[in-house]
Amino acid sequence: MRTVASLPYEITGDDHVWIPMSDGVRLSARIWRPAASDTEPVPAILEYIPYRHRDLTSVRDSIHHPYLAGHGYACVRVDIRGSGESEGVLADEYLEREQQDAEEVLEWIAAQPWCTGRTGMMGISWGGFAALQVAARKPPSLAAIAISSFTDDRYADDMHYMGGCLLSDNVAEASTMFAYATLPPDPALAGDRWRELWHERLENCTLWVEEWLSHQRRDDYWRHASVCENYSDVQVPVLASSGWADGYSNAVSRLLANLDVPRRGLIGPWSHKYPHLGQPGPAIGYLQELVRWWDHWLKDVENGAMDGPMLQTWMQDSVPPSTAYEDRPGRWVGEPAWPSPHVHPSEHPLAPHRIARPGEEVSEESLSVASPLSVGQFAGKWASYSAPPDLPYDQREEDGGSLVFDTDELTEPCEILGSPVVDLEVSADKPVAQVAVRLSDVAPDGRATRVTYGLLNLTHRDGHDEPEPLEPGKRYRVRVELNAVAQAFPAGHRIRLSISSSYWPLAWPPPEPAMVTVHTGRSALTLPVRPMAEADEVPARPFDEPEGAEPLPATQIEPGEQRWTVSRDLIDYRSTLEIVKNEGKVRFDDIDLDVTRNVVETYSSMADDFCSPVAETAWSMTFARGDWEARSETRTRVSCTPDEFVIDARLDGYEGERRTFSRNWHRTVSRDQV
Repeated sequence: MRTVASLPYEITGDDHVWIPMSDGVRLSARIWRPAASDTEPVPAILEYIPYRHRDLTSVRDSIHHPYLAGHGYACVRVDIRGSGESEGVLADEYLEREQQDAEEVLEWIAAQPWCTGRTGMMGISWGGFAALQVAARKPPSLAAIAISSFTDDRYADDMHYMGGCLLSDNVAEASTMFAYATLPPDPALAGDRWRELWHERLENCTLWVEEWLSHQRRDDYWRHASVCENYSDVQVPVLASSGWADGYSNAVSRLLANLDVPRRGLIGPWSHKYPHLGQPGPAIGYLQELVRWWDHWLKDVENGAMDGPMLQTWMQDSVPPSTAYEDRPGRWVGEPAWPSPHVHPSEHPLAPHRIARPGEEVSEESLSVASPLSVGQFAGKWASYSAPPDLPYDQREEDGGSLVFDTDELTEPCEILGSPVVDLEVSADKPVAQVAVRLSDVAPDGRATRVTYGLLNLTHRDGHDEPEPLEPGKRYRVRVELNAVAQAFPAGHRIRLSISSSYWPLAWPPPEPAMVTVHTGRSALTLPVRPMAEADEVPARPFDEPEGAEPLPATQIEPGEQRWTVSRDLIDYRSTLEIVKNEGKVRFDDIDLDVTRNVVETYSSMADDFCSPVAETAWSMTFARGDWEARSETRTRVSCTPDEFVIDARLDGYEGERRTFSRNWHRTVSRDQV
């Protein structure tokens, strides 16, 4: 990324500003704005997240907020209630109080003498969620949003559940917020109250994983703040982006299809990153896109911000399987609308162990699979974070425990754009069963690169509101929609469909092993084919090279460690995936603060005992300056029986080496056909 030394506007800033809420709680903000805005007000852009603006996101924030401020905007980065320097307790995600706070923050910003009264919201992940959810509440000053890596559907397309299957990220991310919600404020700002504020967080923290596990079907808990419940609530222009390696790749196209406002979509090859910091590359000049977007919608500049395709996406070329890529080869393609008139469904019947040609007559055969728990160990993360390498590896070992269907060798290239769909006629021998469906690009040497996948808890075959157990042996018609993707398959390769009855540890397995039978003849794979002859009808608009402001200085004091290890003990048959994400010790030079972060995720199971899976996450974060040191340690363990999920958790707070707070939890949650 190119660092821009000179910007159109000289900027000024406030490292810490209190924004009062109506109930007396104060939220902490960091503000960058043009120095001239004291007398010449400018529009404002809000980023609203719980990840600590003073330290943990300060380097990233310093790249884009000063850049936007230097182009004529007041940028306001606010810590959500109970996080960072803000007062209160962070009790869960996307609560009504959180959204009320956001509306009050926007009202405060719009009333400042340096603001014109027009605002926008931007953000990635939680920040993208927040902007979309707040837009649906129609605050009067909000004129446009720009969101990355988000969802409009909190139940069906988030880190919690997928196709009614429990994702292990439900546990991992609950553990992440268990850690973040119990961190201390900085005494340099909080003064002598820092300990009181910290212990308020420690004493009032809740087990988010218990809450999330208590809602295993689509209910009002998940409907709240899911914009898909009523797309018409969003009445402002939307710039939506994500990456194909991210878990949030689907919502961009859904917004394009369902919103009735000016909108543009952008999907690159990236993991869970802003596009100007995108990994795998190529990253793009996203901040330049934002300036153009905000200039148009907040300053009424006629600059062509809405010119070009509605959806611009990276068509990925074929690559060998790898858990990480520096760059993904491919090209930008454009679509005039979504659904696109250039994408055509191509239905391929499933023959015994073969993907047939469209219209081909195939025989009916019953093919059964009872997958070992080891299928899924090379699945990677639900959402790639690119640290440590967390993309799926070679699928050949996974395919050994799956039903496999291959096309003939392709005689010409084939490109797809959108969500492949698999219609299956299936039966199972147990009342609760699942299918994991994977689409892979198989090279002539046999290496298989997973392109996309989908999950379905078969008890959710008719919807997520009221799941129904299976009648063993009965045939059902089910549909599995795979994650959207843009992928080119070269001539000489094969397209593979793999179906397994478990996918641990990406998804929690059923209560007992199930034999799932797929009946060919009435089962089919439908590919969203984008004919290459139509590729240039809507040319993609070229992007600038990524650039940003000079990042704040941070010094790596102690090295970190990144590790992703799969191990199998052939004495007791225990399989383990251990993920280590140790950031080492980093000094934030501008505030003379040392921060140490370490997280270890462990997923284990014993042979094919479907009640042996255990997911454990341990976090440790230390903040230190001079003689002051505070540390939060959290540990979450989720195990299961045939009837329950079992949660054991621990929270410890330390000042130096002295433990000043400790609490343990033991909870059980009934399994609801999961």
